[in-house]
Amino acid sequence: MNERTGDGTQVGAGVNTGTAADAGGAGGAESAAIPELVIISGMSGAGRSTAAKCLEDLGWFVVDNLPPALIPTMVDLGARSQGNVAKIAVVVDVRGRRFFDNLRESLADLDAKHVTRRIVFLEASDEALVRRFESVRRPHPLQGDGRIVDGIAAERDLLRELRGDADLVIDTSALNVHELRAKLDAQFAGEEEPELRATVMSFGYKYGLPVDADLVVDCRFLPNPHWVPGLRPYTGLNDEVAQYVFNQPGAKEFLDRYAELLQLIAAGYRREGKRYVTIAVGCTGGKHRSVAMSERLARRLASEGVETVVVHRDMGRE
Repeated sequence: MNERTGDGTQVGAGVNTGTAADAGGAGGAESAAIPELVIISGMSGAGRSTAAKCLEDLGWFVVDNLPPALIPTMVDLGARSQGNVAKIAVVVDVRGRRFFDNLRESLADLDAKHVTRRIVFLEASDEALVRRFESVRRPHPLQGDGRIVDGIAAERDLLRELRGDADLVIDTSALNVHELRAKLDAQFAGEEEPELRATVMSFGYKYGLPVDADLVVDCRFLPNPHWVPGLRPYTGLNDEVAQYVFNQPGAKEFLDRYAELLQLIAAGYRREGKRYVTIAVGCTGGKHRSVAMSERLARRLASEGVETVVVHRDMGRE
């Protein structure tokens, strides 16, 4: 559960899935939808980056390392997005007294604007934090010329008041990444089970394995339509080619059993907080067998509630 400690601001956008309250503008201006706001803070090494990624996967617009003084500006920009940014999560860390003063002023500004906000504070024991920093061989951002424990103590002192104001405190001392994600899912995902999105990609082995594939399956055990003169010009998107492929011994059985296996894998992915999976289906050239099998497999996954996209990486390269 390693924590990023760089100073650069990083922004990630998720799909908008939430609702926002309407606030009337002054002087007859059009009403704006004020986004919900979550401020993620806590001890360095306690899992702020993991928490941010989890909220991004749940559809929040995530801003990492935004200066606290700019939080109200970020909310104002979200309010002008015509509902496209309804949920904003901001990751902040406190490295100095002036930084903390700016955060307090920003929180007061947000309260005056009636912004719905929550503070999530990630905590961990000194022993757990020391172990994590030592495992990645990085210094604590506040230790200076001292030891890691000195930086941890300084950070605890700076964050004490913010911890007291937090709406949710999570102790990650005994949690792994997946357990932390599960806790945040329980808080922010509502009643719905986390979605799994799948990309089913056909490819040709002669062009190389897809580097971004999570799962790879081989269709070269099936006869190749390339050697059937009447089918060679076509692709697996053609009904005659697809019919030829699935009339071969073992083709339908393979699809059925692999789809059953993917059900088991998908359930495990959901439990572990993994939301995206790329399934690569290969044949020799990525034109016939893998295309037909990918199309049929994608339809099967979609019928089982998995949001699925089909990509034919090598179709048309010949």
